[in-house]
Amino acid sequence: MLPKSLPRKSSLQKAAFCSAIALGLVSCTLAFAQSQKTQPQSKATSGGAAARGKYIVESVAICAQCHTPRDYEGNPDHSHWLQGSPVPFNPVKPDPNWPLTAPRIGGTPLPASDADMVKLLTTGIWTNGEHLRPPMPQFRLSQEDAEAVVAYLKSLNAQQ
Repeated sequence: MLPKSLPRKSSLQKAAFCSAIALGLVSCTLAFAQSQKTQPQSKATSGGAAARGKYIVESVAICAQCHTPRDYEGNPDHSHWLQGSPVPFNPVKPDPNWPLTAPRIGGTPLPASDADMVKLLTTGIWTNGEHLRPPMPQFRLSQEDAEAVVAYLKSLNAQQ
């Protein structure tokens, strides 16, 4: 039997609960996307590492969400694909360490060496030895997937 009145939750508790639900939904979506048969299975079946990297960047990690500017209708600006953009959302609780912009990650030169980019994508650690700040996900890709992502990012033309 349930009590007649349940204790009220603070707005901070409600925000934390909503964030946990959103994170869970994103995790489930990513897990589902990775399990689909349309996913490239290997370098041999996908036409190369860059094709697999494109799949990971565009359909799993959805990097363009933050790293691509939007047009006037809110759609990704494909003429500036992965060229950096203002971060499209703010944290629930003000955070002085929250980044205002997401950097360019597409095209050459990459923001770091290939080895450093692979290290970031496999460990979540950047060139300064620290984890990236939220909202950047702390990826733990396999070596092969990280190398595929780097191959795809390098295949793009950087906009000047």
